[in-house]
Amino acid sequence: MKPHPARPGDIVQAIDTPALVLDLDAMQRNIERMAAFAARHRVRLRPHAKTHKCAAVAMRQVAAGAVGVCVQKVGEAQALAEAGVNDVYISNEVVDTEKLARVARLAGEVRLAIAVDSALGVERLAHAVRAAGTTLDVFVEIDVGHGRCGVEPSTAGALARQIVAHGLPFAGLQAYHGRAQHLRSASERSQAIAHAAACVRGAEASITRSGLACPLVTGAGTGSFLYEATSGVWGELQAGSYVFMDRDYSDNEPTPGAPVFEQALFVKSQVISRGAAHAVVDAGLKAHAIDSGLPTVWQRALDFSNGGDEHGILRPQTMGPQEPLPELAETVWLVPGHCDPTVNLHDHLVAVRGGLGDGRVEAVWSVDARGRTD
Repeated sequence: MKPHPARPGDIVQAIDTPALVLDLDAMQRNIERMAAFAARHRVRLRPHAKTHKCAAVAMRQVAAGAVGVCVQKVGEAQALAEAGVNDVYISNEVVDTEKLARVARLAGEVRLAIAVDSALGVERLAHAVRAAGTTLDVFVEIDVGHGRCGVEPSTAGALARQIVAHGLPFAGLQAYHGRAQHLRSASERSQAIAHAAACVRGAEASITRSGLACPLVTGAGTGSFLYEATSGVWGELQAGSYVFMDRDYSDNEPTPGAPVFEQALFVKSQVISRGAAHAVVDAGLKAHAIDSGLPTVWQRALDFSNGGDEHGILRPQTMGPQEPLPELAETVWLVPGHCDPTVNLHDHLVAVRGGLGDGRVEAVWSVDARGRTD
């Protein structure tokens, strides 16, 4: 088994590299700001745990006011439930019969919900729940502009009727616009969510025509949550990345009136080689995800380029004052391009209190749902 990169009480400098490090003070401020925003706007907060995959983080979010967490995979739900998280929503479709049997069994252990977007999914879910003698809430997912999962809004009522006809509780609508989260300008994100809101209203009308009520609309992400919260349509927010942040979200134009979240997740790296015009750190593709681009160097005028699986290459930025290259064995902090898949590359989160300079390790947390793509 891989050894822990640090021990509680260690100084920051003693953390092994490469390691995924959390600035606990910044993370806690992020948690409190989002919880306060949700309370002020009288919407529920159910953060997406696919960001952190860690029960210790989830429990801090719940302690601050979240009603529970979202996940995307059955394995994630099981891992977090086993670690003590007792209210989980699988905001994704599951149609495999064996996976649905696992879902039904888990529903007997924790409060559980799931999304559906097909009659087959409803039928198989109902069969699994009956066989297990359990129950869970069921949301109809609608496509609000992402072009991924979800039924057309006009057909939401028919699927809701099928849920009820199979003896399952209809809990409301899943309405998440993933593509809207990284539209760079605030006006683009606002327009995308206005379109999503129109889709939700159409789905609600379809549900009303079917003779049912829509108890809740859930959705939203870190890039758009203010628009959902102030729309009068959504009653629950699923933002996840706000707890850590990353380079990609920092590239967004700030949303006027939204809380400002701090960078709390870092990859600690160390210079292992130095040339005349570049330095090499020990954090390559195995230490950070690059689906949303390469990491940036925290608070230093250095450019990061891909050096392969185990290496990152640093050079002075071409614009502005030239910063000296770091020395051999010097620590370099990296900001991942995308926090969610970066976390999935690591077994542990090293939680530091007191900052990246003079702080100490308060805890080393397991990434409980790492690799749970099942």
